[in-house]
Amino acid sequence: MSFKCGIIGLPNVGKTTLFNALTCLEAEAASYPFCTIQPNVGRVSVPDPRLEKVAEIAGAEKITPNHIEFVDVAGLVKGASRGEGLGNQFLANIREVDALIHVLRHFSDPNVAHAAGTENWQEDLAVIDYELIMADLETVKNRRERTSKMLKTGDPRVKEEVSFLEMLEEHLNQEGRARDFTRTEKGSHVLQELFLLTAKPVMYIFNVDEDLPEPERQSLKRELRDTLGDESAEVLLISAGMEGELKDFSPEEKQEFLEELGWSRSGLDELITSSFRLLHLITFFTAKGKETRAWTLPQGTRAVKAAGKIHTDMERGFIRAEVIPFQTLEREGSFAKAREKGLMRLEGKDYMVQDGDVIQFRFNV
Repeated sequence: MSFKCGIIGLPNVGKTTLFNALTCLEAEAASYPFCTIQPNVGRVSVPDPRLEKVAEIAGAEKITPNHIEFVDVAGLVKGASRGEGLGNQFLANIREVDALIHVLRHFSDPNVAHAAGTENWQEDLAVIDYELIMADLETVKNRRERTSKMLKTGDPRVKEEVSFLEMLEEHLNQEGRARDFTRTEKGSHVLQELFLLTAKPVMYIFNVDEDLPEPERQSLKRELRDTLGDESAEVLLISAGMEGELKDFSPEEKQEFLEELGWSRSGLDELITSSFRLLHLITFFTAKGKETRAWTLPQGTRAVKAAGKIHTDMERGFIRAEVIPFQTLEREGSFAKAREKGLMRLEGKDYMVQDGDVIQFRFNV
Protein backbone atom coordinates (compact mmCIF):
# COMPACT_ATOMS: atom_id res chain seq x y z
CA MET A 1 0.00 0.00 0.00
CA SER A 2 1.43 3.36 -1.02
CA PHE A 3 0.57 6.55 0.85
CA LYS A 4 0.85 9.91 -0.86
CA CYS A 5 0.86 13.50 0.39
CA GLY A 6 0.24 16.30 -2.09
CA ILE A 7 2.11 19.58 -1.51
CA ILE A 8 -0.22 22.49 -2.35
CA GLY A 9 -0.25 26.27 -2.10
CA LEU A 10 -0.04 29.45 -4.16
CA PRO A 11 2.85 29.86 -6.62
CA ASN A 12 6.17 31.04 -5.15
CA VAL A 13 5.54 29.86 -1.59
CA GLY A 14 8.41 27.35 -1.67
CA LYS A 15 6.60 24.10 -2.46
CA THR A 16 9.28 22.79 -4.83
CA THR A 17 12.11 23.95 -2.56
CA LEU A 18 10.47 21.96 0.24
CA PHE A 19 9.97 18.97 -2.06
CA ASN A 20 13.64 19.00 -3.07
CA ALA A 21 14.77 19.22 0.54
CA LEU A 22 12.52 16.30 1.47
CA THR A 23 13.42 14.00 -1.39
CA CYS A 24 17.00 15.13 -2.17
CA LEU A 25 15.88 15.50 -5.78
CA GLU A 26 16.54 18.49 -7.99
CA ALA A 27 13.15 19.52 -9.36
CA GLU A 28 13.31 23.00 -10.90
CA ALA A 29 12.44 25.79 -8.48
CA ALA A 30 12.31 29.35 -9.80
CA SER A 31 10.95 32.73 -8.75
CA TYR A 32 8.14 32.88 -11.32
CA PRO A 33 4.66 31.37 -11.17
CA PHE A 34 4.03 27.91 -12.64
CA CYS A 35 7.66 26.87 -12.78
CA THR A 36 6.27 23.46 -11.80
CA ILE A 37 3.91 22.18 -14.51
CA GLN A 38 4.16 18.41 -14.40
CA PRO A 39 3.95 17.03 -10.86
CA ASN A 40 7.19 15.98 -9.17
CA VAL A 41 6.97 12.71 -7.23
CA GLY A 42 9.50 11.43 -4.68
CA ARG A 43 9.66 8.68 -2.04
CA VAL A 44 10.97 9.54 1.40
CA SER A 45 12.15 7.17 4.12
CA VAL A 46 10.35 7.58 7.43
CA PRO A 47 12.90 8.20 10.22
CA ASP A 48 12.28 5.69 13.02
CA PRO A 49 15.07 4.90 15.53
CA ARG A 50 13.13 1.80 16.62
CA LEU A 51 13.93 0.13 13.29
CA GLU A 52 17.70 0.41 13.85
CA LYS A 53 17.33 -0.96 17.37
CA VAL A 54 15.29 -3.99 16.22
CA ALA A 55 17.90 -4.62 13.51
CA GLU A 56 20.70 -4.41 16.09
CA ILE A 57 18.96 -6.92 18.37
CA ALA A 58 18.19 -9.24 15.44
CA GLY A 59 21.72 -8.96 14.01
CA ALA A 60 20.29 -7.96 10.64
CA GLU A 61 22.54 -6.86 7.79
CA LYS A 62 19.76 -5.17 5.80
CA ILE A 63 17.34 -2.51 7.04
CA THR A 64 14.26 -1.52 5.01
CA PRO A 65 12.38 1.54 6.32
CA ASN A 66 8.86 2.78 5.70
CA HIS A 67 8.27 5.28 2.89
CA ILE A 68 5.82 8.04 2.07
CA GLU A 69 5.43 9.55 -1.40
CA PHE A 70 5.31 13.31 -1.77
CA VAL A 71 3.78 14.96 -4.84
CA ASP A 72 4.70 18.55 -5.72
CA VAL A 73 2.14 20.07 -8.07
CA ALA A 74 1.62 23.38 -9.86
CA GLY A 75 0.70 26.37 -7.72
CA LEU A 76 -2.98 27.17 -7.29
CA VAL A 77 -4.30 30.65 -8.05
CA LYS A 78 -7.58 32.42 -7.56
CA GLY A 79 -10.06 31.09 -10.13
CA ALA A 80 -8.34 27.71 -10.46
CA SER A 81 -11.66 25.88 -10.02
CA ARG A 82 -12.81 27.69 -13.18
CA GLY A 83 -9.62 26.77 -15.05
CA GLU A 84 -7.49 29.83 -14.27
CA GLY A 85 -3.72 29.27 -14.32
CA LEU A 86 -3.14 25.53 -14.36
CA GLY A 87 -6.21 24.98 -12.22
CA ASN A 88 -7.84 21.96 -13.81
CA GLN A 89 -4.51 20.17 -14.19
CA PHE A 90 -3.52 21.02 -10.62
CA LEU A 91 -6.77 19.68 -9.22
CA ALA A 92 -6.52 16.46 -11.20
CA ASN A 93 -3.01 15.86 -9.87
CA ILE A 94 -4.11 15.86 -6.22
CA ARG A 95 -7.40 13.95 -6.54
CA GLU A 96 -5.92 10.65 -5.42
CA VAL A 97 -3.38 11.67 -2.79
CA ASP A 98 -4.17 10.57 0.76
CA ALA A 99 -3.46 13.91 2.45
CA LEU A 100 -2.60 17.51 1.62
CA ILE A 101 0.33 19.57 2.84
CA HIS A 102 -0.65 23.23 2.50
CA VAL A 103 2.40 25.50 2.34
CA LEU A 104 1.91 29.12 3.43
CA ARG A 105 4.51 31.79 2.74
CA HIS A 106 6.04 33.65 5.68
CA PHE A 107 9.57 34.40 4.47
CA SER A 108 11.22 37.54 3.13
CA ASP A 109 12.92 37.42 -0.25
CA PRO A 110 12.81 40.42 -2.61
CA ASN A 111 13.86 38.13 -5.46
CA VAL A 112 10.76 35.95 -5.13
CA ALA A 113 7.59 37.88 -5.91
CA HIS A 114 4.42 37.03 -4.03
CA ALA A 115 1.81 35.61 -6.40
CA ALA A 116 -0.93 37.89 -5.05
CA GLY A 117 1.28 40.98 -4.94
CA THR A 118 1.13 41.39 -1.15
CA GLU A 119 2.04 38.99 1.64
CA ASN A 120 -0.98 38.00 3.72
CA TRP A 121 -1.11 34.36 4.73
CA GLN A 122 -4.74 34.60 5.90
CA GLU A 123 -5.82 35.70 2.42
CA ASP A 124 -3.64 33.01 0.81
CA LEU A 125 -5.27 30.38 3.04
CA ALA A 126 -8.74 31.62 2.10
CA VAL A 127 -7.93 31.48 -1.64
CA ILE A 128 -6.81 27.87 -1.51
CA ASP A 129 -9.72 26.78 0.70
CA TYR A 130 -12.26 28.48 -1.55
CA GLU A 131 -10.87 26.95 -4.74
CA LEU A 132 -10.82 23.44 -3.25
CA ILE A 133 -14.41 23.83 -2.08
CA MET A 134 -15.52 25.12 -5.48
CA ALA A 135 -13.81 22.23 -7.24
CA ASP A 136 -15.58 19.77 -4.93
CA LEU A 137 -18.88 21.53 -5.49
CA GLU A 138 -18.51 21.02 -9.25
CA THR A 139 -17.70 17.33 -8.71
CA VAL A 140 -20.72 16.79 -6.45
CA LYS A 141 -23.04 18.71 -8.75
CA ASN A 142 -21.99 16.63 -11.77
CA ARG A 143 -22.50 13.39 -9.82
CA ARG A 144 -25.93 14.52 -8.60
CA GLU A 145 -27.05 15.46 -12.12
CA ARG A 146 -25.93 12.10 -13.53
CA THR A 147 -27.52 10.13 -10.71
CA SER A 148 -30.79 12.09 -10.88
CA LYS A 149 -31.33 10.81 -14.41
CA MET A 150 -31.69 7.31 -12.96
CA LEU A 151 -34.46 8.23 -10.50
CA LYS A 152 -37.05 7.01 -12.99
CA THR A 153 -35.80 3.44 -12.41
CA GLY A 154 -37.41 3.55 -8.98
CA ASP A 155 -34.30 2.10 -7.34
CA PRO A 156 -34.37 3.23 -3.67
CA ARG A 157 -30.55 3.33 -3.59
CA VAL A 158 -30.56 5.97 -6.32
CA LYS A 159 -33.02 8.07 -4.34
CA GLU A 160 -30.85 7.75 -1.22
CA GLU A 161 -27.73 8.82 -3.11
CA VAL A 162 -29.42 11.83 -4.69
CA SER A 163 -30.72 12.93 -1.29
CA PHE A 164 -27.25 12.63 0.23
CA LEU A 165 -25.64 14.52 -2.66
CA GLU A 166 -28.15 17.33 -2.33
CA MET A 167 -27.28 17.76 1.36
CA LEU A 168 -23.56 17.62 0.60
CA GLU A 169 -23.95 20.15 -2.20
CA GLU A 170 -25.73 22.54 0.15
CA HIS A 171 -22.95 22.09 2.72
CA LEU A 172 -20.30 22.99 0.14
CA ASN A 173 -22.39 25.92 -1.11
CA GLN A 174 -22.14 27.33 2.39
CA GLU A 175 -18.33 27.02 2.11
CA GLY A 176 -18.18 23.96 4.35
CA ARG A 177 -15.51 21.30 3.82
CA ALA A 178 -16.39 17.72 2.97
CA ARG A 179 -14.36 16.39 5.94
CA ASP A 180 -16.68 18.35 8.26
CA PHE A 181 -19.81 16.86 6.71
CA THR A 182 -20.75 14.23 9.28
CA ARG A 183 -24.06 12.96 7.89
CA THR A 184 -24.61 9.22 8.24
CA GLU A 185 -27.61 8.90 5.95
CA LYS A 186 -27.82 6.13 3.38
CA GLY A 187 -25.96 7.13 0.27
CA SER A 188 -22.92 8.39 2.18
CA HIS A 189 -20.79 5.69 0.53
CA VAL A 190 -20.52 8.04 -2.44
CA LEU A 191 -18.01 10.17 -0.49
CA GLN A 192 -15.34 7.50 -0.92
CA GLU A 193 -15.97 7.37 -4.66
CA LEU A 194 -15.69 11.09 -5.33
CA PHE A 195 -12.12 11.68 -4.03
CA LEU A 196 -13.19 15.12 -2.80
CA LEU A 197 -10.30 17.48 -2.12
CA THR A 198 -11.78 18.95 1.06
CA ALA A 199 -12.38 15.45 2.46
CA LYS A 200 -8.63 14.89 2.72
CA PRO A 201 -6.75 15.55 5.97
CA VAL A 202 -4.52 18.63 5.80
CA MET A 203 -1.22 19.61 7.39
CA TYR A 204 -0.30 23.29 7.33
CA ILE A 205 3.30 24.45 6.95
CA PHE A 206 4.60 27.97 7.31
CA ASN A 207 7.70 28.38 5.14
CA VAL A 208 9.63 30.85 7.29
CA ASP A 209 12.96 32.64 7.47
CA GLU A 210 15.60 30.51 9.20
CA ASP A 211 16.26 33.19 11.83
CA LEU A 212 12.63 33.69 12.89
CA PRO A 213 12.68 33.76 16.72
CA GLU A 214 11.01 30.90 18.59
CA PRO A 215 8.32 33.11 20.26
CA GLU A 216 7.22 34.32 16.82
CA ARG A 217 7.09 30.74 15.55
CA GLN A 218 4.78 29.71 18.37
CA SER A 219 2.65 32.82 17.84
CA LEU A 220 2.21 31.93 14.16
CA LYS A 221 1.04 28.43 15.07
CA ARG A 222 -1.52 29.84 17.52
CA GLU A 223 -2.78 32.37 14.97
CA LEU A 224 -3.32 29.70 12.33
CA ARG A 225 -5.07 27.32 14.73
CA ASP A 226 -7.31 30.19 15.86
CA THR A 227 -8.10 31.02 12.23
CA LEU A 228 -8.92 27.38 11.49
CA GLY A 229 -10.90 27.01 14.70
CA ASP A 230 -9.03 23.77 15.35
CA GLU A 231 -6.64 23.47 18.29
CA SER A 232 -5.56 20.00 17.13
CA ALA A 233 -4.59 21.07 13.58
CA GLU A 234 -1.20 19.82 12.40
CA VAL A 235 0.85 23.02 12.01
CA LEU A 236 4.60 23.07 11.38
CA LEU A 237 7.14 25.80 10.73
CA ILE A 238 9.95 24.96 8.30
CA SER A 239 12.62 26.99 6.59
CA ALA A 240 12.62 25.14 3.26
CA GLY A 241 15.65 27.01 1.96
CA MET A 242 17.69 26.20 5.08
CA GLU A 243 16.62 22.53 5.00
CA GLY A 244 17.74 22.31 1.39
CA GLU A 245 21.19 23.60 2.33
CA LEU A 246 21.46 21.05 5.15
CA LYS A 247 20.72 17.95 3.10
CA ASP A 248 24.44 17.29 2.42
CA PHE A 249 25.49 17.80 6.05
CA SER A 250 26.36 14.89 8.34
CA PRO A 251 23.78 14.27 11.11
CA GLU A 252 26.13 15.79 13.70
CA GLU A 253 26.85 18.90 11.60
CA LYS A 254 23.15 19.28 10.83
CA GLN A 255 22.13 19.15 14.50
CA GLU A 256 24.83 21.61 15.51
CA PHE A 257 23.77 24.05 12.81
CA LEU A 258 20.08 23.78 13.78
CA GLU A 259 20.84 24.37 17.44
CA GLU A 260 22.88 27.47 16.62
CA LEU A 261 19.79 28.90 14.90
CA GLY A 262 17.44 27.89 17.71
CA TRP A 263 15.77 24.92 16.00
CA SER A 264 15.46 21.84 18.21
CA ARG A 265 15.26 19.39 15.30
CA SER A 266 14.93 19.24 11.54
CA GLY A 267 11.58 20.44 10.26
CA LEU A 268 11.71 17.73 7.60
CA ASP A 269 11.84 14.98 10.22
CA GLU A 270 8.85 16.59 11.92
CA LEU A 271 7.01 16.79 8.61
CA ILE A 272 7.51 13.11 7.81
CA THR A 273 6.48 11.86 11.23
CA SER A 274 3.54 14.29 11.29
CA SER A 275 2.44 12.94 7.91
CA PHE A 276 2.23 9.48 9.47
CA ARG A 277 0.17 10.87 12.33
CA LEU A 278 -2.07 12.84 9.96
CA LEU A 279 -2.84 9.70 7.96
CA HIS A 280 -3.48 7.65 11.12
CA LEU A 281 -0.77 5.16 10.21
CA ILE A 282 1.13 2.79 12.47
CA THR A 283 4.37 0.87 12.02
CA PHE A 284 5.13 -2.74 12.79
CA PHE A 285 8.44 -4.53 12.33
CA THR A 286 9.60 -7.91 11.07
CA ALA A 287 13.03 -9.43 11.64
CA LYS A 288 13.62 -12.50 9.52
CA GLY A 289 16.94 -13.82 8.28
CA LYS A 290 19.25 -10.99 7.35
CA GLU A 291 16.56 -8.30 6.95
CA THR A 292 14.72 -6.14 9.45
CA ARG A 293 11.87 -4.20 7.94
CA ALA A 294 9.29 -1.57 8.89
CA TRP A 295 5.75 -1.91 7.50
CA THR A 296 3.00 0.70 7.25
CA LEU A 297 -0.61 0.02 8.23
CA PRO A 298 -3.73 2.09 8.96
CA GLN A 299 -4.66 2.07 12.64
CA GLY A 300 -7.10 -0.70 13.48
CA THR A 301 -5.66 -3.30 11.06
CA ARG A 302 -6.08 -6.95 12.03
CA ALA A 303 -3.12 -9.34 12.17
CA VAL A 304 -4.30 -11.40 9.19
CA LYS A 305 -4.36 -8.27 7.01
CA ALA A 306 -0.94 -7.25 8.28
CA ALA A 307 0.35 -10.65 7.15
CA GLY A 308 -1.16 -10.01 3.72
CA LYS A 309 0.79 -6.77 3.56
CA ILE A 310 3.94 -8.91 3.44
CA HIS A 311 2.60 -11.58 1.08
CA THR A 312 -0.85 -12.78 0.03
CA ASP A 313 0.18 -16.39 0.84
CA MET A 314 0.74 -15.36 4.46
CA GLU A 315 -2.78 -13.95 4.68
CA ARG A 316 -4.35 -16.96 2.99
CA GLY A 317 -2.53 -19.51 5.17
CA PHE A 318 -2.44 -17.44 8.38
CA ILE A 319 -2.11 -19.54 11.57
CA ARG A 320 -0.83 -17.25 14.32
CA ALA A 321 1.18 -14.07 14.89
CA GLU A 322 4.06 -14.14 17.38
CA VAL A 323 4.10 -10.61 18.81
CA ILE A 324 6.32 -8.63 21.13
CA PRO A 325 6.02 -4.84 21.70
CA PHE A 326 9.15 -2.90 20.77
CA GLN A 327 9.58 -1.51 24.30
CA THR A 328 9.59 -5.04 25.74
CA LEU A 329 12.09 -6.31 23.18
CA GLU A 330 14.36 -3.31 23.78
CA ARG A 331 14.23 -3.86 27.53
CA GLU A 332 15.05 -7.59 27.28
CA GLY A 333 17.74 -7.10 24.65
CA SER A 334 17.12 -10.32 22.69
CA PHE A 335 14.34 -12.43 21.21
CA ALA A 336 15.67 -15.52 23.03
CA LYS A 337 15.50 -13.87 26.44
CA ALA A 338 11.99 -12.57 25.72
CA ARG A 339 10.85 -16.08 24.77
CA GLU A 340 12.38 -17.57 27.91
CA LYS A 341 10.32 -15.18 30.00
CA GLY A 342 7.13 -15.88 28.03
CA LEU A 343 6.94 -12.33 26.70
CA MET A 344 6.35 -13.35 23.06
CA ARG A 345 2.56 -13.52 22.71
CA LEU A 346 0.67 -15.71 20.24
CA GLU A 347 -2.20 -13.78 18.67
CA GLY A 348 -4.98 -14.83 16.30
CA LYS A 349 -6.14 -13.31 13.02
CA ASP A 350 -8.42 -10.75 14.73
CA TYR A 351 -5.66 -9.22 16.85
CA MET A 352 -5.39 -5.48 16.18
CA VAL A 353 -1.78 -4.67 15.37
CA GLN A 354 -0.33 -1.94 17.59
CA ASP A 355 2.26 0.66 16.68
CA GLY A 356 5.73 -0.72 17.44
CA ASP A 357 4.78 -4.41 17.42
CA VAL A 358 7.56 -6.75 16.29
CA ILE A 359 5.83 -9.69 14.60
CA GLN A 360 6.68 -13.07 13.19
CA PHE A 361 3.82 -14.66 11.26
CA ARG A 362 3.16 -18.38 11.22
CA PHE A 363 1.37 -19.61 8.13
CA ASN A 364 0.85 -22.68 5.99
CA VAL A 365 -0.14 -22.87 2.30
